Amino acid sequence: MKKNNILITSAGRRVSLVNSFKKELKSLGLSYKVYCTDFNPTLSSACQVADGFFKVKRVTDKDYINELLALSIKNNIGLVIPTIDTELEVLSKNKELFKKNTITILVSSLDFIKNCRNKNLIHNFFDSINFRRAKTFNSKNLTYPFFVKPYDGSRSKGVYLIEKEEHLTKDILENDKNMFLEYFSSVDYSEFTVDIYFSSAHKIKCIVPRERIIVRDGEVNTACTRKNSILDLVKDKLNNIEGLVGSITLQVFKSREKDEIIGIEINPRFGGGYPLSYKAGANFPKWIIEEYLLNNFNDDYFENWNDNLLMIRYDQEIIVNGYKG
Repeated sequence: MKKNNILITSAGRRVSLVNSFKKELKSLGLSYKVYCTDFNPTLSSACQVADGFFKVKRVTDKDYINELLALSIKNNIGLVIPTIDTELEVLSKNKELFKKNTITILVSSLDFIKNCRNKNLIHNFFDSINFRRAKTFNSKNLTYPFFVKPYDGSRSKGVYLIEKEEHLTKDILENDKNMFLEYFSSVDYSEFTVDIYFSSAHKIKCIVPRERIIVRDGEVNTACTRKNSILDLVKDKLNNIEGLVGSITLQVFKSREKDEIIGIEINPRFGGGYPLSYKAGANFPKWIIEEYLLNNFNDDYFENWNDNLLMIRYDQEIIVNGYKG
């Protein structure tokens, strides 16, 4: 039997992402299922809207991969889609194991993921493609104000704005994981997350810059699509990069006055704000289903998405009957 169901791992609160895959399967006339995994799926809103869900061990557990493979085989999974940074490396390492069982893990190459997980290495990558990136300072040559970020951090954990010398603590200064980075004022720069779709041939099919207007705890709350000079720069610098597949997010700052774009980091997964790009017409779920489950390969460039489309997020509840803890 051909494996054709989809598994979204570490689904957490990715309700919109799960629903988009369910919607596109239905629009294509397919009866395939969208399943989810989570460490605590009963308390995961995304798991509650999926066609089914599975509790799995933490990604750091030595049995995680064997458990994930076994439930994928049992439930006719043909495509695994990871959603969080911490699982990307282990899943990329095991792509061939899943492939032997006719299961595709939609994740970029291990080398590229290692670059993305270490902000020092991703700076080297930006340099290698001649893409301007944020300047870094050493602890003895600081220019105020500056940002502090752990080189292996995600979202806004461990991020500080140091405006004056008296704000710089000994703990921050002596933490070997911390990077000291050029600061970009919101008065002078707009911050963007750029959703990029790479085909299995590593070719860019679509680019959608999303201006981050309001951000809470590292995740965008209010954003707007923008057709601007980011499009040509990304297409020129990132097209045909070996190892890049599926949904990739690029973080940049763009000058409000000058034609200046600065790379910050890359996350080789769906971004938390991707639902805006989806609503704008950048249909990554449909392209993924067609390319990986239907063998309908088409990497023609797509740019017919809605410009200046605003997304304002709000809280919504999912009610689960019979929960006993």
